[in-house]
Amino acid sequence: MQKLISYPISIIYYLCFGLTLVIFHPIQWICLNLFGYQAHKKSVDYLNFFLLKCTNLVGTTYKFENRDSIPQGVPLIFVANHQSMYDIVAMIWYLRRFHCKFVSKKELGKGIPSVSYNLRHGGGALIDRKDPKQAIPEIKKLSEYIENNKRSAVIFPEGTRSKTGKPKEFAQTGLKILCKNAPSAYIVPISINNSWKMVKFGFFPVGLGNHLTFVVHKPLKVSEFSFPELMEKTESAVVKGIQF
Repeated sequence: MQKLISYPISIIYYLCFGLTLVIFHPIQWICLNLFGYQAHKKSVDYLNFFLLKCTNLVGTTYKFENRDSIPQGVPLIFVANHQSMYDIVAMIWYLRRFHCKFVSKKELGKGIPSVSYNLRHGGGALIDRKDPKQAIPEIKKLSEYIENNKRSAVIFPEGTRSKTGKPKEFAQTGLKILCKNAPSAYIVPISINNSWKMVKFGFFPVGLGNHLTFVVHKPLKVSEFSFPELMEKTESAVVKGIQF
């Protein structure tokens, strides 16, 4: 029944969502090219604010827990499970003070209004998952960027989203490069719940009435642990916070 009801609502939702992306594409260009990084960053923040408001049309609500525990004025590496594109939209808005830069697959760097532009020009890392030689310098560049500018990287170590909410095994390479090249950073594990339900029917229609939660766990200072310890503690914290 929910799927049937969702069809007409999803049409309205995607029209609003797509229109928001189209409107903010030239806004981003103007902000970046005429006013610089800070203006562009603000435009991306508000793009994602309006995208979140679009999801309210399908009954989606959000809760971010323990944000006050996140260290400020230091490089950060947010490590989370990945369930849908809505993970990214929410993190950009709710963690906007930390200037989040994402490790993303290169395919997202073209063809999507606003999204592709931000990924190419916003400071993130676009990687080819089939070519480790290309991915390593991209992630290294991102880690050096957050180290020098006291900003944050976001990585989803599962590599691809979980379609059922059940977490996949975390890959180590990307996180290891980030830790090695941002030695003063803190890892901040985050558990994401219910985002997958937004796309449980596929791209269309959208799942209705979902409450997405983002639980921030205790930050881990990179310099205080060996990498195997960091990996174990991070994955354990994220997985324990997932409801599946």
